[in-house]
Amino acid sequence: MISDFIYKYYIDPIRYGQPYNVVDTLTYAIILVAGVYLLYRWMTKSTWLTDIGFKIDTAFILATLPYVVLGGVMRVIEDTGMIEGDAKFLLITPLIYFVLFFYTIGMLFLSLFLTRQGLTKDVNTFYTLAGIVTAGTATLVLLAWGITHTRVDAAIFFTILALALATTAAVWVFMRYVLKWDYASYSLYVVLIFGHMLDASATSYGIDLHPLTYVEQHVIGSNLIALTGTAFAMFPLKLLVLFPAIYVLELYRKEANMAFWHLVLLAMIVVGLAPGIRDMMRMVLYV
Repeated sequence: MISDFIYKYYIDPIRYGQPYNVVDTLTYAIILVAGVYLLYRWMTKSTWLTDIGFKIDTAFILATLPYVVLGGVMRVIEDTGMIEGDAKFLLITPLIYFVLFFYTIGMLFLSLFLTRQGLTKDVNTFYTLAGIVTAGTATLVLLAWGITHTRVDAAIFFTILALALATTAAVWVFMRYVLKWDYASYSLYVVLIFGHMLDASATSYGIDLHPLTYVEQHVIGSNLIALTGTAFAMFPLKLLVLFPAIYVLELYRKEANMAFWHLVLLAMIVVGLAPGIRDMMRMVLYV
């Protein structure tokens, strides 16, 4: 039955917090690709955006990063159990992506309105501020919950962050000075590397070192960890993707449609940075 298939591979994993399976992983990947393309078509064809000189460029992607952080933090808010009832499912993958998408677009349009009224100098001004304030507020809510319900372990935060920064620096140095990739210093490539190194660092620390028991929920990662016996295997897995990804991205950087190119890069940042933020915050709060 089709309904049984849908419940088994899509609904039950969300409802019961089960690990990802091959079917939902491939489905979400297809939705992500299609979503990036549709977003590109809409944002480049919308006169509301183009008439005011809005561009999908490096500045816009950097301005969107607070919303990526917000997504990771909101996922932890669901993990804590402070939100009860069916509303909590809105903060679980994949529904959280739709919630964050519509919130982000809402802030973008509000920023556009303020710019048209002459209240801000450009679209990114209020858009960036709104993301920072929202992500900061959500983080404070989490920390307050941790102080009153579990604990806030700053040592874990700094350990994971230091590991992520150290590995990011090592990867960047290798790309820049060994491979002679001058473009490795491009800000969004650095963010991309850091996001995935943070994800690998948090996963490695959580599974191998944290006092609580955590598991890798993604199919490829969990199988690799089972095969090697250590979560630190996530680092070579990430590098196996990052090196060719950055090389191919740069290969088509000047030839591709730059708006679509930037959105693809944003999507790649999201799938690394958002889970990394979530996992790190969970471990800091012992959730």
